[in-house]
Amino acid sequence: MPLTPLDIVNKEFKHGFRGYSEDDVNEFLDEIVRDYEALIKENDELKENTSGMTERLEQYRKLEATLQNTLVIAQQTAEEVKTAARKEAELIVREAEARAEEIVRQAESRAREVETQLVQLRYESEKFRAQVKSLLESQLRLVSDASLAHATVET
Repeated sequence: MPLTPLDIVNKEFKHGFRGYSEDDVNEFLDEIVRDYEALIKENDELKENTSGMTERLEQYRKLEATLQNTLVIAQQTAEEVKTAARKEAELIVREAEARAEEIVRQAESRAREVETQLVQLRYESEKFRAQVKSLLESQLRLVSDASLAHATVET
């Protein structure tokens, strides 16, 4: 069991032949008591500080754990957001490619229709020219035949 300041104060020494001066011993014991009390008080304060520091350390450890969990969650969320953005971008690209293919198919179909119409118009134009030519030739023959018939009547 540790010594207390009271133990030091109540300590009695035997008197011997030519022993120490009682006043000097009592004065020294008083000094020891003061120093010992100061050390005990300082020790108690340090224990309180240690207790407070231990509590704060535990709070900081909990805070650190919370921050680490938060960081892990933030990293997971960032990865999820990146993955979702990538998927969305891929979907947009696929939709754009499908739309572009549809536009190209429609344009090719329209081009074939226009080409078919052009061929039809050329055919109709040639047919019309042939009809006009045939009509003009028949008109020329009629005029020619009429001229010959008229010239024959005059002679």
